[in-house]
Amino acid sequence: METASFNPSSFLATFPSFLLLFLAVYTIGYLLVFRTWKQSSHLGASCLMSLFHGTPAVIMASHALLTTPRADVHSFASPNTAVESNVLDFSMAYFTVDLLHYLIFLPNDFIFILHHIATLYVFATCRFAVGHGAHGLLLLLILAEATSACQNVWTITGYRKNDVALARRVRELLSPPFYLFYTVVRGLAGPVVLYDMATFYGSGAADGVVPRWAWLSWLVVIGFAILVSILWVLRNWLDWFRENNSSKKYK
Repeated sequence: METASFNPSSFLATFPSFLLLFLAVYTIGYLLVFRTWKQSSHLGASCLMSLFHGTPAVIMASHALLTTPRADVHSFASPNTAVESNVLDFSMAYFTVDLLHYLIFLPNDFIFILHHIATLYVFATCRFAVGHGAHGLLLLLILAEATSACQNVWTITGYRKNDVALARRVRELLSPPFYLFYTVVRGLAGPVVLYDMATFYGSGAADGVVPRWAWLSWLVVIGFAILVSILWVLRNWLDWFRENNSSKKYK
């Protein structure tokens, strides 16, 4: 099994290529695909780039986990393999470009900016400083990005729901199943994986391999991200029920 705690040549061969890929996708979205959106073309470009990251990241991470032989399939302290490191590079490139998008166009969106910085911190420390633990992070990446396709379609239609009747209709039809899927993945499966990680690291099974500062900071960052996700989908559920009840009163 090929491991890659940190191979500079490997990083330089993959990260810049992924960075250019996402910059190209964002530029195409901004200048071509969403050019008619006037002052909102950057929003569509960000969603397009997210579509090019989300599902591919799920596929890449799943492939990395399924093709990596491990003595203990539940180990969250195994060395990062070269394939796992490539997935981390892929996601770090996406979050880097999208972070630049927020800093330039949406500098007051502190939640997303902090989310991207925190995500980059977790991936970067796992990739460069620790060299172990990608197994658990990729499990969480799969759960986080499993909803990406639905969420981006939901977001894009939300931007145009007041201007395009089809967008409004798609948004209305997509919202309940999307919220349900998001609730199950982010609100149920995510905390289960986080609990397994906390139990594993708290038992001392990773002592001498993953530093305490690393796994503690990972758990804090991931736990906060999951909490924010739960609050976000809860707010959307409440809005959906409120809108439905309101529409029924006027029928």
